[in-house]
Amino acid sequence: MAAICWMKTGWRSDGGLVAAAPQARSPRTGNAVMEWQDEGVLIAMRAHGESSAIIEVFTASHGRHAGVVRGGGSRKQAATLQPGTQLAVTWRARLEDHIGSYSVEPLQSRAGLMDDRLALAGLSAICAMLRVALPERQAHPTVWRATMHLLAALEHDPDWPALYLRWEMILLEELGFGLDLSRCAATGSREDLAFVSPKTGRAVSRKGAGDWADRLFPLPQCLMGQGPASPLEITQGLAITGHFLARELTEGLMGRPLPEARTRLITLLGKPK
Repeated sequence: MAAICWMKTGWRSDGGLVAAAPQARSPRTGNAVMEWQDEGVLIAMRAHGESSAIIEVFTASHGRHAGVVRGGGSRKQAATLQPGTQLAVTWRARLEDHIGSYSVEPLQSRAGLMDDRLALAGLSAICAMLRVALPERQAHPTVWRATMHLLAALEHDPDWPALYLRWEMILLEELGFGLDLSRCAATGSREDLAFVSPKTGRAVSRKGAGDWADRLFPLPQCLMGQGPASPLEITQGLAITGHFLARELTEGLMGRPLPEARTRLITLLGKPK
């Protein structure tokens, strides 16, 4: 076990302290190593070599971070290394820019979502969107808190699709492009806001839209915090967030559309119950 001098702290979703040690020393070699501990949700895994796996974890204090799990490809680890699993992780590497290795301990399984097709699609969309929207190794505490709230809702709240829509709006804000739905972009009025401009992301009133209404997104009132969100309003809202997410992520997507997991979720949301 490396001798550790704790130098950096953060906070878990439950308010607990997360400690990190930028410099530890291996008792075997005496060489300095990078090491930190955190809490995170597993968002992706792929095989690495004969028995290991590379996982991506969205962590509370270190953002989206990859690492190798030795033996991660074994049957013993299969139940733990599933998308959505909440983990306590320790990451170690010789240098900060190395991929490093993880040791993981499960905190919470979300295997119960396997019996709910829509919730499982929601979980897949969350994991996929985190991978494409967030840069690696940068903390995003607002997105972290919103993600933990949304993941909990998947298991207990039948109205979670409205929270997913709000979560995508938070992703947009984190990318530096928040929707402005406070007043009409054309008239300045706060009344009768009914559309969203696909260019600016600003609200437009019926009067302000005029003959351009058919070129604008319909503005679902749930985005304004007015009333419950119907399935139609949620899909309308996701059309808006999807448009701007695709635009803001153009470089990272490299010409590809937003993840297929998100498309599957929208398709399921549009089906009559």
